[in-house]
Amino acid sequence: MERRQFLGAAALTAAGGALAAPAIAQDRTTWRMVTTWPKNFPGLGVGAQRLADRITTMSDGRLTIEVYSAGELVPPLGAFDAVIEGSAEMSHGAAYYWQNKSPATAYFTGVPYGMTSRELASWIRYMGGQELWDEVYDQFGVKGFINGDTGTQAGGWFRDELTGLSDLQGLKFRTPGLGGKVWEKMGATVVNMAGGEIFAALQSGALDAAEFVGPYNDLALGFYQIAKNYYLSSFTEPGLATELAVNKAKLAALPADLQMIIEIACQAEYDQIACDFYANDPRSLAVLVDEHGVKT
Repeated sequence: MERRQFLGAAALTAAGGALAAPAIAQDRTTWRMVTTWPKNFPGLGVGAQRLADRITTMSDGRLTIEVYSAGELVPPLGAFDAVIEGSAEMSHGAAYYWQNKSPATAYFTGVPYGMTSRELASWIRYMGGQELWDEVYDQFGVKGFINGDTGTQAGGWFRDELTGLSDLQGLKFRTPGLGGKVWEKMGATVVNMAGGEIFAALQSGALDAAEFVGPYNDLALGFYQIAKNYYLSSFTEPGLATELAVNKAKLAALPADLQMIIEIACQAEYDQIACDFYANDPRSLAVLVDEHGVKT
């Protein structure tokens, strides 16, 4: 090749590379995930970060997820609103936290005397549950994905032993979802608040009793330091699923393969969270009883 031809070809190659670089950069997107869980919280907070990392890795960095734990970007129970408004692209929480927006949200987390976690996942994936979920969330411009299974919940922590329904009258009790409606019918005053706020509320007397998840998470939050009566298992939450809520417009703007990566990553995380809880709930319960004198 003559020197002039070589230099011309080299110049074209360099120009092509310069033009391609911005196009490659534009293909990389960063999203914000807000959560209802404390940072590095066992099971749920760790799972939210793991899901974000999984999506980032599976997409080879084309979709990078930055995680903001409860209160870092928005209040814990403001996570869903942040997704609706678009100030965050996705949230990690539980659908029944948004019951004030639609009572139907509880059915995608767990309801009193309802399905076990595995039955709930089967209903969502194979028996029309996802279609109903989509219908409920369409009004908010949000898409919900099941992404975790915490198993059967605990009934709650109480300072004093319950001897009858009279003990529930006016009792300030933290419990969300349709289960809260059942406790209200029995006389309790039901309060909904994020998990990371429960300990301080119990300590101050703003709450008399509380239900959150189960032994694994409850041990980490230290409820046993205030209340020693722990009732198992919950009739109001025989199975509980967590969710990833995604802004529909932002989701639709992604290439099809990135949309699929989000869905597949949620399925993988569902199994991992389930195994985490099923392994650590019994271990944590033993610690609560044997080392901290909790009565069940």
